[in-house]
Amino acid sequence: MGFDPERQSISFAGQIGDSSSGGISAEKEPLIKENHSPENYSVLAAIPPFLFPALGALLFGYEIGATSCATISIKSPTLSGISWYDLSSVDVGIMTSGSLYGALIGSMVAFSVADTIGRRKELILAAFVYLVGAIVTSVAPVFSVLIIGRVLYGIGIGLTMHAAPMYIAETAPSQIRGRMISLKEFSTVLGMVGGYGIGSLWVTVISGWRYMYATILPVPVIMGIGMCWLPASPRWLLLRALQGKGNGENLQQAAIKSLRRLRGPAIADSAAEQVNEILAELSSVGEDKEATFADLFRGKCLKALTIAGGLVLFQQITGQPSVLYYAPSILQTAGFSAAADATRISILLGVLKLVMTGVSVIVIDRLGRRPLLLGGVSGMVVSLFLLGSYYIFYNTAPAVAVAALLLYVGCYQLSFGPIGWLMISEIFPLKLRGRGISLAVLINFGANALVTFAFSPLKDLLGAGVLFCGFGVICLLSLFFIYFIVPETKGLTLEEIEAKCL
Repeated sequence: MGFDPERQSISFAGQIGDSSSGGISAEKEPLIKENHSPENYSVLAAIPPFLFPALGALLFGYEIGATSCATISIKSPTLSGISWYDLSSVDVGIMTSGSLYGALIGSMVAFSVADTIGRRKELILAAFVYLVGAIVTSVAPVFSVLIIGRVLYGIGIGLTMHAAPMYIAETAPSQIRGRMISLKEFSTVLGMVGGYGIGSLWVTVISGWRYMYATILPVPVIMGIGMCWLPASPRWLLLRALQGKGNGENLQQAAIKSLRRLRGPAIADSAAEQVNEILAELSSVGEDKEATFADLFRGKCLKALTIAGGLVLFQQITGQPSVLYYAPSILQTAGFSAAADATRISILLGVLKLVMTGVSVIVIDRLGRRPLLLGGVSGMVVSLFLLGSYYIFYNTAPAVAVAALLLYVGCYQLSFGPIGWLMISEIFPLKLRGRGISLAVLINFGANALVTFAFSPLKDLLGAGVLFCGFGVICLLSLFFIYFIVPETKGLTLEEIEAKCL
C-alpha cells in the first residue's frame, strides 16, 4: 500500500482535533499543541546522538589550537625537520587560513547534498574527510601538499558545523535540546584547549608539527564508527516520507525504530504515537510541499534566514575572530611578554572559554536563549569600549586591557558562542533546514575570514582604540537586533518553533 502524504496528514489531524472541512486549518483547529507533554527519554540513550557529532566539533577546536603551535614549530630551522621551513608571512597566512577556505567549500557542498544524503551520512563523510586531511597534513613532504591537507581538513569542518547541530537538534528531546547543542560548542572549546596543550608538548620536538596533527587521527575514526552505528534523524526520514521521496511506510517504520533507539526504553510503547504527532505537525506547517531555492527568501524561511544569518554575522563582526587570534599581541601591547608566554596565555583564555561555556550549558534550558544573549552581548559592549578606551586613554594601566579581554571572552561564551549555533539549528523549517543552515554556516565562515584578514590593515589605519570602539558600536547594534528580531525558543519542539516563532 502506497503512502499518501495528504491523506496521512488529514488522518493524523483527526486524532488531534476535528476539522469539519476534511482539511487542516491552522487557524481554526491548530495541530500544534499549546502545552505539549515533556518528551520521555533515557539519559543513557540521549548521550550517543550528541557525543559522536560533537567529536566533529572537538576536531574543529583542536585544529585552531594545534595550528597556532604548529606555525611556531614549522618555521624553526632546528625543529621543523624540513628544508622549506623559511616560510614568508603570506605562506603562514595561507597555512593558517587553509582550513577556513576548506570550511567555505564544505559549506557549499553541504548546501547541495545535505537534504539528499541526510545528516548522519554527512557526518560520516565529514569524519572521512577529517581523517584524510589530518593524514595528508601530518605527512606532507612539501608546502603545497600541506595546504591540500589543510583544505581537506577544512572541508570536514564545514560539513561538521553544518550537520552536527542539525542532527543534535533533530534527535534531542526538546527539554534538553539547548543543553545538547551548547555542549557541542563546549566540545569545540575543549578541542581548542586540547590543541594548545598537545601543541605545547610537541612544539620543542623535531618535526613536532607533524605529531600535532597526527595525534588526533583516532578521533575521526571513532566519530565515523559512531555515526555508522547511530540511526538516521527521524525528522529527516519523515520529511522524505511526506515529500514522497522513497517508500513512505518503510520510512515511517524506520523513523519509529530511530526514535526508540534515540529515546531508549522510556519511549518504547509511545514511539509510534509520537511519530504520528510529528507527521501531523509537519503537515500542518506545510512541510509536505517540495521546497525550492527561492523559498529560502520567502515567508517563514526568509524570517528564519534573517534570524540565523543575523546571529552568525554579528557573532563574527563584533570582533570575535580578532580578539581571539590577536589576544597574545593585545596582551603584549598591555605589557606581557607574548613571545614567551603566547601558548600559556592561549591556554588560559581557552580554559576561561571552557568554564563560561559550561555555565551556559547548565543554565540555557532554564533561563532561555534571549536572556543569555541580551546579558552576554551587553557585557561584550562594555568590554569592547573598555578595550578601546585603554588604547586611547589608559595605556599606562595594562590591567584594564586584561580585564576587558577576559570580560569579552567570558560574555561571548555565555551568548553568541553557543547560542548562535543553537538558534541556527532549530529556527529553520525542516524542508529547508539543510540549505538554510549551510547558508548560515557560509555567512559565519565568510564573515570570520573577512574580519580576520581586515583586522591588521584596519588596526594600522585607524588604530586599535578606534577599531575596538567600532566593534563595540556594532555589538550595540546587535543588541537591538536580538531584542526586536530574535524569538525565545526555550522548551518548544522544532515543529512548535516553526508554527509560533516564524
